[in-house]
Amino acid sequence: MPVGVFLYSDPGKRLGRKGSTVGEGASGVVGSELSCVLERVTYANEETGYTIARVATERTGADLLTVVGPLLGAQVGESLRLRGRWTSHPRYGRQFEVWSYTTVLPATVQGIRRYLGSGLIKGIGPKMAERIVDHFGTDTLEVIEQSPQRLVEVPGLGPKRTKMIAAAWEEQKIIKEVMIFLQGVGVSTSIAVRIFKQYGENSIDVVRSRPYQLADEVWGIGFKTADTIAQAVGIPHDSPERVKAGLRYTLSQAADDGHCYLPAPNLVGDAVKILDVPAELVATCLEEQVGEEGVVRESVPAGDNTVPAVYLPPFHRAELSLAGGLLGLLRSGHDRLKAFADVDWARAETWLHGKTGAELAPEQRQAVRLALTEKVAVLTGGPGCGKSFTVRSIVLLARAKRARVILAAPTGRAAKRLAELTGHEATTVHRLLQLRPGGEATFDRDNPLDADLVVVDEASMLDLLLANKLVKAVAPGTHLLFVGDVDQLPSVGAGEVLKDLLAADDVPRVRLTQIFRQAQESGVVVNAHRVNTGRHPVLEGMKDFFLFPCEEPEEIAAMTVDVVARRIPARFRLDPRRDVQVLAPMHRGAAGAGALNIALQEALTPAREGMPERRYGGRVFRVGDKVTQLRNNYDKGAAGVFNGTVGIVTDLRPDEHKLTVVTDEDEHVDYAFDELDELAHAYAVSIHRSQGSEYPAVVIPLATSAWMMLQRNLLYTAITRAKRLVVIVGSRRALGQAVRTKGAGRRHTSLTHRLNL
Repeated sequence: MPVGVFLYSDPGKRLGRKGSTVGEGASGVVGSELSCVLERVTYANEETGYTIARVATERTGADLLTVVGPLLGAQVGESLRLRGRWTSHPRYGRQFEVWSYTTVLPATVQGIRRYLGSGLIKGIGPKMAERIVDHFGTDTLEVIEQSPQRLVEVPGLGPKRTKMIAAAWEEQKIIKEVMIFLQGVGVSTSIAVRIFKQYGENSIDVVRSRPYQLADEVWGIGFKTADTIAQAVGIPHDSPERVKAGLRYTLSQAADDGHCYLPAPNLVGDAVKILDVPAELVATCLEEQVGEEGVVRESVPAGDNTVPAVYLPPFHRAELSLAGGLLGLLRSGHDRLKAFADVDWARAETWLHGKTGAELAPEQRQAVRLALTEKVAVLTGGPGCGKSFTVRSIVLLARAKRARVILAAPTGRAAKRLAELTGHEATTVHRLLQLRPGGEATFDRDNPLDADLVVVDEASMLDLLLANKLVKAVAPGTHLLFVGDVDQLPSVGAGEVLKDLLAADDVPRVRLTQIFRQAQESGVVVNAHRVNTGRHPVLEGMKDFFLFPCEEPEEIAAMTVDVVARRIPARFRLDPRRDVQVLAPMHRGAAGAGALNIALQEALTPAREGMPERRYGGRVFRVGDKVTQLRNNYDKGAAGVFNGTVGIVTDLRPDEHKLTVVTDEDEHVDYAFDELDELAHAYAVSIHRSQGSEYPAVVIPLATSAWMMLQRNLLYTAITRAKRLVVIVGSRRALGQAVRTKGAGRRHTSLTHRLNL
C-alpha cells in the first residue's frame, strides 16, 4: 500500500467540497478523493505507518469521519487530500480507507488559524496563530511566504521571532520537496525525516547516488531499507556495491546480537539468505572487501580448531586494544597502591570491623586483598552474596591510605546505587571518560584518569567498545576492579567482557557464593538463585514474590496493567511510575513492551483536556510520561545522554517545539520535537534494557508467545533487578520454559584467547 506524499502547494488553492473519483487503486479498484482537515489521531503504528484518525470536511461540519490507512507523518491541523475508497466496517460503520495522501495549505481564516496553531511552524503556537490570522486574514500564508518581514506588524512579534518563523517556513518547504522524492522511492515519512536531518538539501543526491550510505550514517536505517531505496533508484540486484553493503549489514546484525566477529562460512551463508545471490558472488566480494580493508579476517581459536574470523574493523581494533591494555596493566612494574603490598591484614580487618560493625566472610576477605594487591581483578557473585559490602570495604581501606578512588557503572541508576552503598561519589562510565561528539573520550592513554583505584560495578553490561575506552584511560600502576554478576545477561553491545575476563588464565578473580542469612529471608534473592540453578521458584508463602496466572497474551497485558496501576500501589504504597518497572522478554506482541507501554500510559498518564501533548510517529508524549533514550547522543545535556537513560517528561512547550525530560541522573534535558525519535516510553522495557538498573518492584509478563526468548539468564536478570518485590504475570508453562532453558551459547569473541597469549 502506498504511503502518503507531502506536497507544498499554492496558498490560494481551496479545498474541494466532497470526494470525487480519481482513478484506480493497486488492485484495480476505482478510488475516490476526500479533502479534509486532520482533527485527531486515534492510533498510529510507527513500524507500518497504519493510522486510524478522525477528520473534518466542509460537508460533514462538526461530525467527524474516520479514516484508516498510511497517514504516518500527517500532523493534527493539516489540510489533507486523501486518495482511497469508502468502506463499511461491521463495528465502526462507514469509513474512508486511505491509499495515499497529500497535504495542501488551507485558504479559509478558520483553516489557516488551525493550521498555524497546530505547532507545525516553530515559533507559532495557538495564541500567536490567532493574532497573526486576525491581522492578515486569508492573506496570512501568502505574507509568511512572500513578505515574512511584515509579521512584525502583529502585536507581540519582534524581529527575532519573525526571523525564526520565516526560517522555519523555508525549512518546511525544503522538507516537503525532499519528501516528495523520498516517498516516491518508497521511504516512509519517519525515515524521510531522519534522512533530511542527516543530509538536508543534499538528501536527494545521496539517496539517488549512494543509497547504501544511508545504512551506515543514518540512525534507524538498516540495510533492508537502504536496499529498497537502492532498487527503486536502479541499483542492480547483483551489484558488487549491493553485495558488499549486505556483508557489512550481516556483520552489523551479528554485532547487534553480541558477536564481535562471524566465521567466514557463517557470514557467507547468512549474507546469501539476505541478498538472494549466488554464494560464489558473495565470497568474491568478501575477498575484495578484505583487500580494501572494509573488513578484517584473522584465524582465531574455536574449541579445538581455528576458524577464519571476519570482523568489522572497529571491533577488531577494540578487541586487540582491550587485550593489550589489560595485559599492560597486569604486567606494569608500577603500583599506585604499593602500601598494601606488606600491610598487616589482620589489623586492617579489625579496623574495618570497627568502621562497619560487620565481619568479612572468607571469600570477601580474599576479594578485598585481591583488589588492593592485584592491578586487575574481577569480583563476581549473585544477589545476597555480599558484593556491595565487599566493594564498600575495599573503598574504605583504600581511602584510609589516602588513595584516589574512582567508582563507575554503565548506567546512571547503577552509579547512584553504588554511591549510596559506598558513601563515595560514583558516575557513569560515559561521564567518567567525558565522551565527546563522535564517541571519542577526553580521557585515554595520552590523558589518563588520575586515580589509584578504579572500581566498575555492573561489569556484565560492559560491551567491547566501551570496555576498551575505559581501559585506555586507566594509567599504568592503577588498580582496576570489575564487579558484576556473570550469570546475568551479557551486554547489549558486542562482546561478553566479564565472562571473557573470568575465563582468562592470568586475570585474578573471586566468586562469592555464600548467601547471607538476611538475604535468605528474601523471596527475591532465594528465587533468583533457584532460577539460576534451573529450579522452579517458590511461589507459596512468599511476601515479596508472586505469580498471577494468566494464559492468553491479552489477558496477561490487562492483568499487568492492573497490577502496576492499582494492586501494587494499594498494597505496598509504591508509586507506579517511579517505583514499579515492567520488564518484558520481548518488544512485540500483546504482552510485549510496545503494547504494554500504550496501555500503561493510558492508565497512568492519560490524555487530559487542555494539557499539551505531542505525537511523533506512533507515540504520543505527555507531561508525566516515563521515557528512555534510544541511542547515544553526545551533544545532549552537559556531557551527553546515553542509550538506556531513563527520565520523566516534566514540561512540553508547543510554541517552542520542545519538551523537557528530567533524567535519572537529575539532569534537565531539552528535546526538540524533531528529535523525539530518540525517545521511547519506558513504563515497560525489555529485560535487556533493564541491565544495571534496580527498582523497588519489578513486574514480569511471561507469555508462551515469547517462547524463543524464554531463557534462564533472561528471567534471572529480571528477578535480580528488584529490591523489594517481584510479580510474575503469565503462564506457568512459560515460566517453566524460562527456568529449564539454559539460553544461547557463547558469543563469537576472542578476548580470552588474546589475554592468554
